[in-house]
Amino acid sequence: MLTRRDFLKAGLAAGACAGLAGIMPSVLEAKENGYNVLFFAVDDLRPELGCYGISKAKTPNIDALAAHGTQFNRAYCQQAVCSPTRTSLLTGCRPDTTKVYNLEDHFRRFIPDVVTLPQYFKQQGYFTQGLSKIYHPGLDDPASWSVPHWQPNARNYGDPEAIKAIDGEIKQLKAQGKYVPPGAVESDAKTGVNTKIRPGTIPKGPAWESDDVPDNTFADGMTADKAVECLKELKDKKFFLAVGFLKPHLPFVAPKKYYDLYADTKFTVADNPFAPKDCPEVALTNWGELRAYKGMPKNGAPMTDKIALELIRGYHAAASYTDAQVGRVIGELDRLGLREKTIIVLWGDHGWQLGEHGEWCKHTNFEEATRVPLIISAPNQKHKGAKSDSFAEFVDVYPTLCSLAGLPMPKGLEGTSLVPVMNNPKVSVKSAAFSQYPRPGNIMGYTMRTDRYRYTEWAEKGKAPVGVELYDYKTDPKGNVNIANLPENKELSAKLSKMLHDGYKAALVKGK
Repeated sequence: MLTRRDFLKAGLAAGACAGLAGIMPSVLEAKENGYNVLFFAVDDLRPELGCYGISKAKTPNIDALAAHGTQFNRAYCQQAVCSPTRTSLLTGCRPDTTKVYNLEDHFRRFIPDVVTLPQYFKQQGYFTQGLSKIYHPGLDDPASWSVPHWQPNARNYGDPEAIKAIDGEIKQLKAQGKYVPPGAVESDAKTGVNTKIRPGTIPKGPAWESDDVPDNTFADGMTADKAVECLKELKDKKFFLAVGFLKPHLPFVAPKKYYDLYADTKFTVADNPFAPKDCPEVALTNWGELRAYKGMPKNGAPMTDKIALELIRGYHAAASYTDAQVGRVIGELDRLGLREKTIIVLWGDHGWQLGEHGEWCKHTNFEEATRVPLIISAPNQKHKGAKSDSFAEFVDVYPTLCSLAGLPMPKGLEGTSLVPVMNNPKVSVKSAAFSQYPRPGNIMGYTMRTDRYRYTEWAEKGKAPVGVELYDYKTDPKGNVNIANLPENKELSAKLSKMLHDGYKAALVKGK
């Protein structure tokens, strides 16, 4: 049986093993002078970027960042949905420790005294500021910031007709007594933190939209404006500036010029738009998030190729829009002469399925949902432009930034520093990456990615698995056939099961 103890194994202090061993020479300098941190969080961005080998993607600014830093080709989130994954990265703890598996619960409800990544930097004398989506909306953490979190005020759409239709639906729901706005369900009396929220019943518009409007018509353009303003104000301070961008999260709304980048691009639908052979039903979703938008297939109907192609183009256009905003912010950093004083990290909070395995959105344990872009650039780092195949996890970002900034390593982290990989891209600090996803009926799916395999068990705590998956990426690169239950793989499945149950500490490479 798969228990929390089996999965974590090491307890809360495992990540502290990272220490400061093997850090870059520049980090010694950072101890005295202190490097700034520019921290980009991008919503729903999978590694669909030029620097990750996607030639169709127009992402020159993120590509340039990768050329200046280290690109982690095999980075994985701990749970493929917004709040749990952001919580794991920002606390340095895995979901079974944070107890955040949904979009409603704040981690301080379960671990009230945890010190978050920006909070720790604040304690170390940094000015910390958060812009737009860093924590999930409604679940901000005031203790993390030196000043109140800033949120852009923008509509999701630019088309007046789309806005009018949504406002009309809201009015109708109110008249019927069916409108439930997002809001707090529980709050901490002392801190005022929303410890539990409700998502509400906000009507959706179209899944994509292209408008001939300025970038700052929408939230991400506004956020880039604010980030540029903040950099000017903070240039003489030691800062941790967290900049959150919403796109390419649905709806795929972006100014027309970003759609025009793909006017002549020949997109194709996924060549495996079907569930893996012998895949357990529990592993699959009905991609309800996407179906809620206007014009999408309803009630379990399959995706049409026509709509799929529009969605794929929209996803790329929205990603290019965010790429432009990243470029604006880094451009200002350069203009102010702060690049060689600043660590830059960019991450997409989880993957996003574009029709692979018949899936859309995230919410699964498949490779496309759990694999993420992760790029880290540090002043004077070795091997600029390196692309490492060493495994990385989001819980590793916290200890890595501490190492790079020359800060003492906090106890209780459940990741390990990636600085050894930045020093030598061929070095591995772990032999596997771990993710998980819950399903109704108290079922949790725990999954492990090794060099060759992905192994997953779906089980209610203390009970036998209701589903097991095993994909061999050497013989089946896209994971189209589940081979877990084949008689000839009995020994292999048992070996991988033990490795999964032994947990993340056992996967650490000793001495790294």
